[in-house]
Amino acid sequence: MAVKEQIRSYIVECFLLGDATDLMPEQSLLESGVVDSTGILELVMFLEETYHIEVADKEMVPENLDSIANISAFVERKLNGRTPETGGTA
Repeated sequence: MAVKEQIRSYIVECFLLGDATDLMPEQSLLESGVVDSTGILELVMFLEETYHIEVADKEMVPENLDSIANISAFVERKLNGRTPETGGTA
């Protein structure tokens, strides 16, 4: 399963109880009430365990974690060894 689909599936199952109606990839998960601050921490744990990556405190920002599109792009960068701040290797 592709990263974006796996993340979407996790969000739908854990935060929307299986109801994916109107969940768009660019939709703000915080602004739309899909997740709250505790949910972000749960999401980070899922990402770290599933993809064997480390999410630093400074990386816990909306640009990385506020939509399915942002999350999947962030994970892809981490998996490819690039840091979001510099675009260089980790």
